Formats: sequence, C-alpha cells, structure tokens
Amino acid sequence: MRSIYLLIIITLFVVSTKAQQQHINNPFIDVQHYSYAITLNDENDEINAIAAITVMFLKKSGIITFDFIGKNTAGKGMVATAVSENKNKLLFEQNATRIKIELNQPAQAGELRTFNINYSGTPADGLVFSKNKFAERTIFADNWPNRARNWLPCIDHPSDKASVEFSVTAPDHYKVISNGILVEESAQENHKKLTHWKETVEIPTKVMVIGLADFAVNYPGNIDCIPVSSWVFPQDKNNGFYDYEQALQILPFFIKKVGNYPFKKLANVEAITVFGGMENASAIFYNERTITGKRGYSEELIAHEIAHQWFGNSATETDWPHVWLSEGFATAMTNLYLENKYGKDTLQHRLQADRNIIIDFAKKRFTPIVDTSEAENFKALLNRNSYQKGGWVLHMLRRKMGDHLFWKSIRAYYAAYAGKNATTDDLRKVFEKTSGLPLQKFFKQWLYTAGHPVLEIKWRYDEEKKAVMLQINQLQKTTFSFPMQFLIYQNKKSENINKTFLINESITSMKISVSDKPTKIVADPETNLLYEGRVVEEK
Repeated sequence: MRSIYLLIIITLFVVSTKAQQQHINNPFIDVQHYSYAITLNDENDEINAIAAITVMFLKKSGIITFDFIGKNTAGKGMVATAVSENKNKLLFEQNATRIKIELNQPAQAGELRTFNINYSGTPADGLVFSKNKFAERTIFADNWPNRARNWLPCIDHPSDKASVEFSVTAPDHYKVISNGILVEESAQENHKKLTHWKETVEIPTKVMVIGLADFAVNYPGNIDCIPVSSWVFPQDKNNGFYDYEQALQILPFFIKKVGNYPFKKLANVEAITVFGGMENASAIFYNERTITGKRGYSEELIAHEIAHQWFGNSATETDWPHVWLSEGFATAMTNLYLENKYGKDTLQHRLQADRNIIIDFAKKRFTPIVDTSEAENFKALLNRNSYQKGGWVLHMLRRKMGDHLFWKSIRAYYAAYAGKNATTDDLRKVFEKTSGLPLQKFFKQWLYTAGHPVLEIKWRYDEEKKAVMLQINQLQKTTFSFPMQFLIYQNKKSENINKTFLINESITSMKISVSDKPTKIVADPETNLLYEGRVVEEK
C-alpha cells in the first residue's frame, strides 16, 4: 500500500507540474488525450465525426469549454449533435467559436474525465478539400496557428499539449497519413477503408493532422530505429523520392547535436498547404510546388521542418509571442546543418543575406522579436523577426559562448523542455545556468527591444601618431552593447591587424597603432554582428 500511495503522489506531482505550464488559454482544464473518429467521402466535403477528449480538471468546475467553429452564414462550419460522458447525455451550447458543456456532476481539481462529442459539417478552414496540381482530389489538414478548431473540438493553443489518435474512414483509393504510428488499416463495406494512427507523444493542436491522397510511398531507410518515409503524388514519384531522401542525411545531424528524435517515425509528405512546409509532428507536409528533383532549395526546407520536430513540436512555445522559439531555432539549426555540410562560407553567405532581410523588415515594421502587439493575427508573427532575426540571435549567442557551451546549452534547453512548453525567459535561464554567463541584458536588447544597431563608422589615419582614429556612432534610439570586430588591412610589408572592441556607448572612439596607413578597414569580417552601417574613411 505504501508503494501504491507513493506512486499516486508522484503521478499527481507530474500532472500538477504539467498543469502549471498549461493554463494560458483555459485555466480550468488540461487536455490529456484526443481521439477523433472521422468519416469522409468523395461526394462532398462534409465530415462526420466523434471526438473523445480526456481532460484533467485544474479547478473545480461545473462546465467545460472547447474551441470549436460553428456553422457560418455560408453554411460552412461544424454542428455538434450530441455530447455525452459515460454514455450519459450532457446539455451543451454551441456558438460561433466555442462549445460549452454542462456537467451532470461538477468536476473536482485533479479529476480525469472523458467527454464524447458527435458532430458533422463542412469545415470552413483547417481541413482543406481541394485538387492537387494533377487535378486529383486531396484532403489535408492545415492547422497552424489556431485553425484546428475549424474541424476539431479542442483547446487550440500551444500551451495545452496532448496525445492524439485519428481513426479515418474514407474511400479505399486513398492512403491516409497522420501523426504517430499506424495501429490499423482494414477494409470496410462499400469500398471504404479504416486507417488508425496514434501519437502517444503530447503535441500542440497546430501540428495534429491527417492527409489523404492517392500517394506513392517509399521507405528509404531507418535512422536510429526511426523509419523514414516519403509520401508523394504518383506523378511526382521519382523527383519526390529523390528530394525527400535527403532526410536520411539531415536527421542524424540533429540527433547528434540536440538529442534523441522525439517521435516514432518521420514521414515527409507532398501536400496542399498554405506554407512552403508545415512541421506537423512526425508527418511533415510540404507544398506540392516544392518538389523539383534538383534538391537545392528543398534541402534547406527539409532541414528546417525536421529541426521543428525538436523545436516547436516537442519543446513548444508557451504562447504565440514566443514563436521564435520554433521559427528562429529552425532557421538557426538549418544554417548550422548547412555549415556542417558545406563549410563556414555557406553560413556567412546565409547570415549576410538574412541580415539584409532583417534590416529591410525593420524599416517596414519596427517591433521586437517577442512581439505582444498581435493579439489575434498570429500569422503576422510569422515574419522576418521570428525567422531570420531569431536565427541571428542564436548565432550571436553561439559566438558569445563558444561552440562547446552553445551546444551544451541547446541540449540542456531541449532536455529541460522536451514534451513541455517554454518561454523566452525559460530559455535564458537554461543558457545562463549551463554557460555561467549573465544574459539578461543580451536577451533584453536583442529579443525584447525593437531594431538593431545602426552604425556610422568613421576612421582617419594620423600619420604623426602612426595610428588609426576610429569612431563608431550608434544612430538608433536605444543604445546597444555588443562586441565588434575590425580587420585593418595594411600594406604587403606589414601584417593585417584584427581587433575586437566592446561598443556600449552612443559614441565610441579608439586609437589603433599601425605601421602605415591602412589600405582598407572592414567591420565585422566574420559576420558575427547583426547591425546596419558601413565603414567610411574621413578625408
């Protein structure tokens, strides 16, 4: 009895710890598991479904509410027809955006309950019925950021992660792909087929999906016992299989550098999606236009989406303003993978291109990376700050820490938040603990402050003193603190001079001894600083 009692205490502690992270969108419940049984047909775009949702109550409550888009004036949307618990019918109300269920017996804090919702309708979004580029019917989920509610009753927020399973009954000419592992595939009456996929890892609703098409499927190999597969439209079979096989080289890099792959399979899927790629957990969807058979662009796209399996799917941002923890990380990890494969010059060229993109974006939209201004339009957060600037911040952290401490910090962060949710401040604390460096000022200026250093860099040669007089003026409103490297080219008889200075004032002046007048001075020669400006010689 003592061991059972201790097990109960430990279990409640684990649930309680998880619950403390997952209360942003709905403070009353924490979803533990979703089970969706969905029936689809080729006659129309209607779905018939039953959702079984298991929740942990965080507080005493007599009601429960889920995000769920009701029918609109155009006739699209979901209509709930019955709600039950343990076969007992429950009263419910459905409006345009939610379903509210009255409990026959109030729930107590810490109680686990399962609710069944029968519903049907034509999704207005989220589950997309369309034709692919070969004019063949396809059905693909496209949930990011909070579009799952259009076809699934759920808590449609990244802070509430849960395991999920989909049992899909559809015409038997379709192959069905989803999250997790295949549990069942069986023939049904009237040329129908049941396909059941189950994901036991807790994931956010943004990456819970199904995809139906007349796929050609290839299994090019396993990585650390993880089966890697390619799902493409038959007409793209040769090019698609060739492009997607790159996953066999990409996956081991992230496993080695970050940690064990968090899921039991990796499927790369040609799909219909509004994005170039969508990192759905263990079943990545790529826009059908990205298959070329020439690799190149697809290599960085595949690397980006595979990196998301760790950053975004497993270690997930707590709320939308912290989406750079997904996109900035995937951008940086892609750069690091390509650096590892092709060399330092490739990294520098990508960083230089990204720096120009960031500078241009700041002129159009002057906001910090952690941006709380978009209360509703979450897609607006998929911008150059979240991707390129977030990636640049991680690059500067790498240079600040050195490679050993940087990768040690990355692994520590992932180990701490795998299967959980994190904020930007959570990341800072892990990096500080692992590296021993104070990082509050760094995080404040690069992540919570809009803009970047805009520099006027001037130099003149003092022949009498045999010195370069260098002046750096910060022209932006907020003064930044950063190290800046200068490479001073001298004539052929003298060795070039490489100096790094800490710039932390609005105006910084310095004197550098030289043997002769420099032929050229280059700022940031190794591309380690996110800044705008150029070096000018004073005449």
